[in-house]
Amino acid sequence: MKVELQIQDCLSSQPQPKQRDMRTIHALILSLYPTCTLWFSDGLNSDKKPIANPTIGYGRHTMRYANGSTKDVFQLGMSVNKTGISLHILGSKYKTYLLENFGSTLGKASITGYCIRFTSLRDIHLPTLSALIEYGLTPKDE
Repeated sequence: MKVELQIQDCLSSQPQPKQRDMRTIHALILSLYPTCTLWFSDGLNSDKKPIANPTIGYGRHTMRYANGSTKDVFQLGMSVNKTGISLHILGSKYKTYLLENFGSTLGKASITGYCIRFTSLRDIHLPTLSALIEYGLTPKDE
């Protein structure tokens, strides 16, 4: 199945108002980066057992492992969790960057090293979310 169809199926499977919030974020990301690479992970292992939440990915980031190997993954990921939505930003060297630069203006959200979690988009300052998305999709220095 094409990635775009998997993404639409994932979004359609969410209950309201979470579906509306995820569609709004998805549209915001695509308005800022209309040609970014799209990814989708259903969160299932090879035995079709859930090991993670389904994730929609945007952009491309190369993970570099200690042994010298690399793997291409998304730069910014959006997933649903039991209480709301999570945004995962990969590639930042500093675990405190998100909190220090977006924490005071983002709104009602939990911010860890590489993850932002919130219950509803109505609790989030959209201009700050846009800036956070732009940061998330800007290539980072290795």
